[in-house]
Amino acid sequence: MPDYPQIPEQKSKSPRAPILRRGLLHKGLFHRTLVREFSGMGLFIFAILLGIVVFTQLVRLLSDAVNGTLAADGVLALLGFSALNYLPVLLSLSLFLSVLLTLTRSYRDSEMVVWFCSGLGLTRWIGPVLWYALPVIGLIALLSLFLSPWALSQADEFKRRLKSRDEVANATPGVFRESQQADRVLFVENLEMEKTRVGNIFVQSIQHGKNGIMVAKEGLQETAPNGDRFLVLLNGTRYEGVPGQYDYKVVEFERYALRLEEVEIKQDYVWPKSLPTLYLLQNRSNWNMSELEWRIGLPLSALILTLLAIPLSFVNPRTGRSLNLIMALVIYMLYNNLISVTNTWVGQGKISPTFGLLGIHTLMLGLMLLLFYIRYSMQPWQRLFRIGK
Repeated sequence: MPDYPQIPEQKSKSPRAPILRRGLLHKGLFHRTLVREFSGMGLFIFAILLGIVVFTQLVRLLSDAVNGTLAADGVLALLGFSALNYLPVLLSLSLFLSVLLTLTRSYRDSEMVVWFCSGLGLTRWIGPVLWYALPVIGLIALLSLFLSPWALSQADEFKRRLKSRDEVANATPGVFRESQQADRVLFVENLEMEKTRVGNIFVQSIQHGKNGIMVAKEGLQETAPNGDRFLVLLNGTRYEGVPGQYDYKVVEFERYALRLEEVEIKQDYVWPKSLPTLYLLQNRSNWNMSELEWRIGLPLSALILTLLAIPLSFVNPRTGRSLNLIMALVIYMLYNNLISVTNTWVGQGKISPTFGLLGIHTLMLGLMLLLFYIRYSMQPWQRLFRIGK
């Protein structure tokens, strides 16, 4: 048989391949653009909320330091522990508001009109929103389950160490401070050289039923060979007597030593909020399960609120642009209050932990589906709720 020339085999190319590649490219670009916008808005909101929390906590801690109930050198440490405790709630609120405000802007700038006219539905926003929200929700879970309880336990331990220190170590210049035994009042005008020397000292103490007052221009701290610590007053005067009587004794001295005793603080009641999550699982009391429900509920509520922000972002030009924001904030506050109420009921034994955990979140999940259905019924299905090819 004659040899016929071999025709090179050509690979068939589907006419839909370029379209599919362009579609995937546009989808990836769309996702990245939305995630970038969500992230920018979320960081801005989180910075504002964190600044408000830090400022309010700083004012409270500085007030305690001025009043003498907190040592001045403990303000920054307690401020850091307090901020770490509030991070899960702040991240959850920032996540919710960033999605809500970004989609509200899309409605306001008529971008949603173009979106719906292109045959795309509202559910197509779920993918980009989850792409942005899931890493943040994972961070919220890490904070609520592990880091926030650790911060609270460290804050409690730090406060106990501050309370167990002696009077001079806890003294704040210019503030009268009472000792833990309530038998001595100390006032110093200034502290120098890491609190080893003090100036302009006033000490009021009760010894053997008599009130004694000592004043001195300066003093210093000394440590005896056996480890006992003393506040030594130099070139001062002691007034001793009974208030209301004239038989006061006035004694001038060159050196007067006051023993400083470190107070052993008894172990206070440990709140479930500062207990590790593993301990709560192993000791399932009502209040421990209530705290565990709160920690698990934070990432769950963050996920539901993020998806709930998609239908809540709808803006009707006839009713104003702020109505959806007001309704969203009302739903957010109602959601958080219901979580707190169910946690209290679980702690009091009124409801089971399973119902307390799943009941409120299932209710909000149903509300989210209902709002999606309402948005679907308001527009033709071809434009609003089409999944897309």
